[in-house]
Amino acid sequence: MLKVFLALFVMSFAAGCVNVATATVDPAVDLSRVKTAYVVKLPKDERGVNRLIADKLKDKGVSATTGADPKPSNAVDAIVTYADRWHWDITMYMLELTITVRDPRNEVPMATGRSLHTSLTRKSPEEMVAEVLDSIYKGKQ
Repeated sequence: MLKVFLALFVMSFAAGCVNVATATVDPAVDLSRVKTAYVVKLPKDERGVNRLIADKLKDKGVSATTGADPKPSNAVDAIVTYADRWHWDITMYMLELTITVRDPRNEVPMATGRSLHTSLTRKSPEEMVAEVLDSIYKGKQ
């Protein structure tokens, strides 16, 4: 019985240590050709995740703008969408972030990245954005 209790205790503790960082890039896509991007702001985003994504894209040499309209007012090389999940554990923190880089002509995903960090491995929103975009751009610049 003690072994079962210890196993359950370890498993419950380990569940708080989950972290994932993945990215998938269409092999036919050359992300180095993406020079302009438009980040679509989620209607309920009050934390400015759209601006964090635009700023990180600028760090990567992409001229990025952001707005609430689903379509940019100017021609761009990519439309960027995201989904963020937040969780409460003493404080609110970003649990998961998925960023999708889409072809503006047909909105087909060119690249998708995801980061998941539970409470014990949590990162700031800036770090989550950087982790996702770095995973997407890894080896593609």
